Amino acid sequence: MAALIYLRARHNFLNRLVFILSGLGLIAHTGALGARWLTAGHWPFASLYEFVTLFVWALAGATVWIALRWRLTIITGFTLPLAVGLMGVASVLSSDLRPLAPALQSIWLQLHVATAVLAYSAFAISFALAVMYLLSERAAGCSTDTRLPSPAVLDRCTYSTVAFGFAFQTLLLITGAIWAEEAWGAWWSWDPKETWALVTWFIYALYLHARKALGWHGRRAAWLAVAGFAALLFTLLGVSFLLPGLHAY
Repeated sequence: MAALIYLRARHNFLNRLVFILSGLGLIAHTGALGARWLTAGHWPFASLYEFVTLFVWALAGATVWIALRWRLTIITGFTLPLAVGLMGVASVLSSDLRPLAPALQSIWLQLHVATAVLAYSAFAISFALAVMYLLSERAAGCSTDTRLPSPAVLDRCTYSTVAFGFAFQTLLLITGAIWAEEAWGAWWSWDPKETWALVTWFIYALYLHARKALGWHGRRAAWLAVAGFAALLFTLLGVSFLLPGLHAY
């Protein structure tokens, strides 16, 4: 009994420590983005480096908010490695400040990027929750105390974040199409980035449809959320490096 109490206390301490580190990282990240904004004269969205750092900032902010709103500080232990990994990718990208080309000054492009940041951060949270669900379900089957929330709670939280992200993923496609027509004269050109953004949208649409119409909950829904985030990462990074097209990033 004493050993169990010690392990739980240590677990809670580590959760609080990671949460505090995430909060401090968010503050520092906000300062860095603010300084870059002042230096460049525009908010950071002009390159893949800037978008990834903006994405990580939104992910950190969403993590802190959810940890406080849902009393789910343990989620920081799952999103922090993801944020560190993405910043590792950003560290090898060009961070040069660039003046905005005329096409990048469009309000539709800026709305496109803003909706992408909101959608991607929500989907990253849903991925973390889905992984937590799979671990919690497995632990429940093995009678292992992991201190994770119940599978039912994690399943509902995953659904909520996917639904939020899907709304902004839809707006991402709409604003992107409007900007593409303005910049390139065509609403849709089947550019690799456009195609994979649509694939990602379809995966999350399938998640929501399967949950409502087919009654998919639990493990199958969690794996769909994981698959959706894998498609998102390929859209963001894989396409940029392997399938270059009209998009700069």
